[in-house]
Amino acid sequence: FFSVRRQDQPIGDARANSEGGVLTTVRTEMVSTVHKRHSVGGVGRQACARSSSGALAARRSGGARWNARVGRPSSTRIGAEEKEMLMWEALREATDEEMERDPTVLVMGEDVGHYGGSYKVTYDLYKKYGEMRLLDTPIAENSFAGMGIGAAMTGLRPIIEGMNMGFLLLAFNQISNNCGMLHYTSGGQYKVPVVIRGPGGVGRQLGAEHSQRLESYFQSIPGVQLVACSTARNSKALLKAAIRSDNPVIFFEHVLLYNVKGPVGGKDEVQELNRAEVVREGSDITILCYSRMRYVSMQAVGDLVTQGYDPEVIDLISLKPFDLETIYNSLKKTRKVLIVEECMKTGGIGASLSSTISENFIDELDHEVVRLSSQDVPTAYAHELEAATIVQPEQVVDAVHKMCGSAIPA
Repeated sequence: FFSVRRQDQPIGDARANSEGGVLTTVRTEMVSTVHKRHSVGGVGRQACARSSSGALAARRSGGARWNARVGRPSSTRIGAEEKEMLMWEALREATDEEMERDPTVLVMGEDVGHYGGSYKVTYDLYKKYGEMRLLDTPIAENSFAGMGIGAAMTGLRPIIEGMNMGFLLLAFNQISNNCGMLHYTSGGQYKVPVVIRGPGGVGRQLGAEHSQRLESYFQSIPGVQLVACSTARNSKALLKAAIRSDNPVIFFEHVLLYNVKGPVGGKDEVQELNRAEVVREGSDITILCYSRMRYVSMQAVGDLVTQGYDPEVIDLISLKPFDLETIYNSLKKTRKVLIVEECMKTGGIGASLSSTISENFIDELDHEVVRLSSQDVPTAYAHELEAATIVQPEQVVDAVHKMCGSAIPA
């Protein structure tokens, strides 16, 4: 088996990893993975227990404070329980805290161990928990996704990291036919408490294959839950909830949001997976968005407010199931809905959401549901063409103008 490791990037350079996302010099090592101690079954559980005892010893020697110092980040304390950090740091801290809390939690994927993950979400955790709980795998998504699902069936709680969500198409059979169905097809004999997470979305000139929006691909799979984080705070709280869930959760992280900075909660802050977040309250129109489009929408709102409009912005967070209660409470007030997404227009998240709103709440609307989505074309490498394929703040402003008409001066 072969594992590709990147050797030239500074370990603590989150920006190079987060915004560039381009692999530079690589070195190929032959890594033997055929060994009995790599079993994820009974022997694997013993290894997890041994790793846990090692972590306990590290904590007794003062290692518990180590986890906030990943690559000299810009984390600053802002309160007794809260601190400010980048989103990749928040995801890392959530993983660390849950692995410390529960010895059955483990991470597997390409370069998640010694290298620390392609976006540093597991940086140096292998030193604390050992190589069996931060398991570097071959470049074979179908194989390690299947192994993780099997591990979940035995009682472990695996976090499967895809280096890019596009690569997880290679594991679509395991996610669809196994992950989503086993609880049902086994008559409830098996649970599959697995988290499948990784970066996706349109980055900055990453090319078509690395700029895919696959949310709607996975939304159609029965039995799985879809979550899209958007801030440092909700990324940590949602990931902790996903790890503790007995349901399989696909956890979307946008490739351009890893360096978003903000406050995060303490160890006990866990966010409900199927609840949307009201980002801004308003009365003129409801803007439904998720992931990076939260920031595109809020940038547009800045202009709209100065023009006299009062939009309400809701971050969906849960892409399956939708939080229809929060959506209904908003649209019965505003009576207009604008969906802003980075997913494709044909068969995208917005298409599913639009039909759901029309079927359930049509009598509450004074205007047809409007969708702003990405173009149905492969994402171009050229910056100008890439920008033209996805929704921009100006399009959100124009759509609100058309739907609401002229603003009434305050």
